[in-house]
Order: sequence, then C-alpha cells, then structure tokens
Amino acid sequence: MDISIEFLGIKLQSPLIIGSGPISYGADGMIRAHKNGAGAVVTKTIRDEAAVNPFPHIAVSGVNSMVNAEKWSDFSGDRWVDIEIPRAKAAGVVVIGSIGHTMEEVEHWVEKVDRAGADMIELVSYTEDSILPMMKRARELTKKPVLVKISPNWSNPVAAALGVLELGADGITAMDSVGPVLRIDIQTRRPMVGGERGTGWLTGAAIKPIALHYVAEIASRTDKPIIGLGGVMNAEDAVEMLMAGASVVGVCTAPMLKGIEYLGTLNIKIEKLAERLGFKTIGEISGSALSNLPASEITDKFKFEYNPSICNDCMRCVVVCPYQARNLENRIMNLDEELCRYCGLCITVCPVCALTSY
Repeated sequence: MDISIEFLGIKLQSPLIIGSGPISYGADGMIRAHKNGAGAVVTKTIRDEAAVNPFPHIAVSGVNSMVNAEKWSDFSGDRWVDIEIPRAKAAGVVVIGSIGHTMEEVEHWVEKVDRAGADMIELVSYTEDSILPMMKRARELTKKPVLVKISPNWSNPVAAALGVLELGADGITAMDSVGPVLRIDIQTRRPMVGGERGTGWLTGAAIKPIALHYVAEIASRTDKPIIGLGGVMNAEDAVEMLMAGASVVGVCTAPMLKGIEYLGTLNIKIEKLAERLGFKTIGEISGSALSNLPASEITDKFKFEYNPSICNDCMRCVVVCPYQARNLENRIMNLDEELCRYCGLCITVCPVCALTSY
C-alpha cells in the first residue's frame, strides 16, 4: 500500500502531521520530523512576542499522556519568516504555519508566513469569539489553504468549526489540548509544571476519546478535510481517528515520548494494519465508521460469544465484572444472565478477543 496522500491539493509522503508543539520548535526539528516520515509539520504558533515559558513546563502524566505548560514559539515571528520556514522548505518539508491568537497577529503574520513559503496556514485562538473574525481576515490575506484549530475548551467547538468553514476555511484541525489541568508530585508536594497555580494542558492518550468525538461530529456535517489531532499513540489509534472522519492524523505526544524515529515505525504499522483490515488506500479509511454511529441510544441487548480455543485464562473478564455475573473455570465460561447488566466491560478488557459480542 502507498501511504502517501493528497491533502488540500498537496501530496504528503504519509498521513502523519506533526502538531504544533515542541518537536516543531524550529527548522531543525521540522526537518528531522520530515526525514523520519512526517507528511507535514505545523510550526510552533507564531505571535507578536516570543514566549517566555515557566520552568519546568512539560511532565509525563500517567501512561502516554503529558501535562504541558509550554506556550507559543519562543522564536520571534521575524526569525520564523526570515530563517526557520525558508530552511524547512528548502529541505522538502510541507510546512503549515501556525498563527495566533488575535486579529492583530493575523494582520501581522499571515502574509509574511505565506511569502516565507508556508504551504498552508493554521489559525489558533484561546477564545471562541475571536476565531471567526480571525478566519475572515486571514481569508482576505492569503490564497493558501487555511485551517482552523478548534479547542475543546470552547463552549461549542463543533459550531465554531462549521462557522469558520462557512467563512471560507479550507479545513479543521481537531483538536487543541485540554485544560487547564493540575498534577502534583506527591514526593515534593509541588506541582509537576510551573504554570500559574501549577496548571498546564493535557495531551496524549487521555484526550483521544474527546478528539474522536469532535472529529466525528464535524465530519458528519461537512466534507471538508480534518486533521484528527489528540491522543494518537499507535497504529490502532491512527486508524480509529481516520475511521471517525479525519483525513490525516495529527501526532505530537507520541513522537515526543517514543522518539522522532517512531514516526517511521508508525507509518509501517498503519500500512500493515490498513491492509489487514481490507483497505487499499489510506483515503478509504476516512469516515468509514461514521455510518455506524447510532442516531439514538441502543436499547437491544447483545449476545456474548466465547472462544475457548484462544482464551489465555487471564481472568480479566471475571475480575472486572462489578456484578459478579461471570465465572471462568478450565476455559468453561458461565454467565448469570440475571446478574449481568450487559455493560460490555468484560469484552473490552479481553486481550485476545476470546470474548466478543454480536
């Protein structure tokens, strides 16, 4: 399978987009990502003033998640347009220039970032009410594709996405990090990051279900391209994001925690998984689960199916049942249907899919 894909008229070497963040701090990081298989790279957000970050500003939070108090780019906008973007473009990087967070900064940087060679523009704002006028003005300042990054911290991200698309946005990035959040180191009794009141923003595996929801809701209402960003840590996550309606897949936390070389591994695993699932192209995966999303609650009980030949006797299905409805002995499964509430938890914890439903 060829995992290259066309996105907004540009051929990408893979469906993986590096989201705006530490990896894309400048040209060196962007080129490194490109060489390791990124289809495109979003710059750190360019603003009028370079960021001054608190210390420390990034910490691991559980498995495959992080709390991040890092701000926008700590390079000046002039450095981006004079040095970093041209260097990245000369090395073959597909560059998406991230610009925020105000109307004034749209005025100051969209045309400059365009002329510097960025292939697309991504607008980002912390406030929902500012993104519509920002989009309207950006559309007047560039003919390059313009994406808008929605935030789960807004009151109605789906409505905002549809609103900017009506104003001429070419696509959506769904989504930004979740927050503010707090983690405390119990050994020191101090917050893990140095943001105000110890807060930061949650990224990684913990936010994937939120990102999937917004991707699916937007994709159900428009055929415009979507970068599905948030919690993609492996090939299964990437395919799930595509099935929810993403056109391409954003990654940030995964290559940070696993190393930039993981991008190549991830591309290979996505290709193999897609082929095993019967897809011929990456594009075929996009939105393939949307028709299965029910319009209302499912009220019919399902039936369990147990395959003792592949069961590994881990007993997870028995241990997690809060109703004590399931028993497994010598690979003979017994279910007390009067106790069972058909919550489905037992199915999802089975590591070998010996317990399924139909």
